[in-house]
Amino acid sequence: MEQILIEAVLVGSRVLVLSKQKGATLYQSGFYGKPVNVHKPKDSSEIDAYLELSLFEALYLLDLGRLKIKQDSNELDRAAFLEVARESFRLFNELYLVYKDLRGKGYIVRPAMKFGADFAVYQYGPGIDHAPFIIHVLPNSAEVDPIEIVRAGRLSHTVRKKFVLATFDESEKKVIYYMFMWWKA
Repeated sequence: MEQILIEAVLVGSRVLVLSKQKGATLYQSGFYGKPVNVHKPKDSSEIDAYLELSLFEALYLLDLGRLKIKQDSNELDRAAFLEVARESFRLFNELYLVYKDLRGKGYIVRPAMKFGADFAVYQYGPGIDHAPFIIHVLPNSAEVDPIEIVRAGRLSHTVRKKFVLATFDESEKKVIYYMFMWWKA
């Protein structure tokens, strides 16, 4: 199937696909974005709304050559868009490397603020399955407080998700994942 280049606009720190048809196609092709004012769409045919992309989704699609982003009628290149994204997220680079790695492995990656994490990871997609993992991204140089691990473990147990810490290993140039699960001895 031929990929269509989709146009989006950057408004503040929001990336919007204003073509409802192309937004629905993009959502259907990998659960990218969130239809504005549509709560948990079950079927992309239900979508008759603009599509809001996260900054991570927008950069990923830009990198794949599937999206062009305009701001005030000027097309943004990757560097200009990255500058905007970094202003919005303190750890944007680290977060994006993890997002890109997970998407590249075929997972559906969504924001997980409601779970107290950076990302929720689905095998099939929201509305199809529940996210089995929540991901918290740490900078490579971060020190981990054991109390934070216990707190995160309790939270993930409460929401029935596996808790994963992710970090980018500069020396190996890859994302490393550490998973925590509750078990009874």
